[in-house]
Amino acid sequence: MKKSILILALSIVNYAYAQQKENIIFSGATIHIGNGELIENGTIQIKNGIIVAIDNAQSTNAIIDPSAIVINAKGKHIYPGLIAPYSRLGLEEVEAVRATLDYREVGELNPNVRALISYNTDSKLIPTVRSNGVLTAMTVPEGGIVTGSSSLMKLAGWNWEDAVYKADVGIHLNWPTMRIYSASWAPSAEDQKSNTEKSYTELRNLFNQAKAYNQTRRVVKNLKFAAMQDLFSGKKKLFIAADYSKDIIAAVNFSKEFGITPIIVGARDAHLVLNFLKENNISIILENPHSLPSREDDDIDLPYKKASILYNAGIKYCIAINGSWQQRNLPFEAGTTAAYGVPREMALRSVTLSAAEILGVADNLGSLTKGKDATLLISTGDLLDMKSSSVERAWIQGSEIKLKNSQNELNEKYLKKYGLDQ
Repeated sequence: MKKSILILALSIVNYAYAQQKENIIFSGATIHIGNGELIENGTIQIKNGIIVAIDNAQSTNAIIDPSAIVINAKGKHIYPGLIAPYSRLGLEEVEAVRATLDYREVGELNPNVRALISYNTDSKLIPTVRSNGVLTAMTVPEGGIVTGSSSLMKLAGWNWEDAVYKADVGIHLNWPTMRIYSASWAPSAEDQKSNTEKSYTELRNLFNQAKAYNQTRRVVKNLKFAAMQDLFSGKKKLFIAADYSKDIIAAVNFSKEFGITPIIVGARDAHLVLNFLKENNISIILENPHSLPSREDDDIDLPYKKASILYNAGIKYCIAINGSWQQRNLPFEAGTTAAYGVPREMALRSVTLSAAEILGVADNLGSLTKGKDATLLISTGDLLDMKSSSVERAWIQGSEIKLKNSQNELNEKYLKKYGLDQ
């Protein structure tokens, strides 16, 4: 009996991840490439997890493959899977329950902390996020000054080894702010200045020591310094969380001392330092378009139109949201930026190809282009519109994934209970 139960358990395929990679042709859909282009009444073929062909119906090079499964997507939309470039997804379950939080390590300087090892593929938040079209997410450690290393994860898999798309994308740093707070809860101005100077000193010492360590022959391995090795060679990215203009400038100049071009995360004051950002070729992970302005005299809609300001200035950016479950709203925040001046297909780009470029995975992810991974979805409405968006099916690297989540199940349960499912 026990043996048969074990065999049954082992024979159950994790439908959310291990579905067979099929040969499929999608026909008749409006195809949103993800790079700003749009194909009406298009056809796309995926095979062995890769996009092998894409064209419009009027093309003389029609896609024909008798061995393929044909899905009629006429009147529907096909999008690349959205990318959440900065999240706690998989590291946080219930915000108010400490035992379910695993995104923060003890100490201030932890470049050796790796978020992917703590990534929980059984999180109930993941299905709710991917049901809105977010199929990959970078999971980021938080806490302290140097928080650790982030990884890009597929939102499907048995364990973190299955789910990892790109391990250790970069090191994350919370820039010690120069801003002096005068609130009742804040320490004195002198103490704030002293703490900031101390943080700068610790940070500079860490980078100097790590650079020296990685330039010399090592007898004893230092995990913190070793984790930073690829920063100086350019193989790893440096993500710096900085909001205010002085902090952004200081963070970029600090990075340049070590030959690093950082990616600025948050960047509330990005609109005030546009020329500086452009001159230094800085990319931005712009957080929380659905938020209030940071200053009383700012335009009330400044967070909504900030993406448009960056777009018109020619600064590369992508959209992100703080937290974990909040990632399900990513397409709608991108949609808001479209309502405030960003061309609609470019707003989609900010959560697809632009995010892939900033994270260093654009060769395989972020757009529906021949040769890239078949990570895509079908929607019956506009994915960026909260009212019409309805994701019907989705694939990650050619494997169809399960879109059902606990919210769907509860809805069905109570519709049936009260006889409303007829």
